[in-house]
Amino acid sequence: QVQLVDSGGGLVPAGGSLRLSCAASGRTFSWYDMGWFRQAPGKERELVAAISWSSGSTVYADSVKGRFTIYRDNDKNTPYLQMNSLKAEDTAVYYCAARVHPVRTTVQRMSVTSYEYWGQGTQVTVSS
Repeated sequence: QVQLVDSGGGLVPAGGSLRLSCAASGRTFSWYDMGWFRQAPGKERELVAAISWSSGSTVYADSVKGRFTIYRDNDKNTPYLQMNSLKAEDTAVYYCAARVHPVRTTVQRMSVTSYEYWGQGTQVTVSS
């Protein structure tokens, strides 16, 4: 069994920063991608950022480009999401996710249905 445990959420003022991490336990897999999705009340879950475990290539939602950075520590099998210049519209539950099968397109890479493993979620609240 693989478990992903999200941590690092919290309440911050607009303009502040947070760093999320995702601890993986259980069976060791060679991930294709790990990353975060987020879901705000009444909205669909959407990709925030993902990183390829082999190449380090990244993909970001347009709304977070230039503010968020995803990176990985291969030795710890842990990805991190550094979130700077947070805005009220970033408020959501953030879910770590991991994918163990290959996909062919960026659209697939950013799709909720392409990820097999999920963390429990961590709340990020940005006050305006």
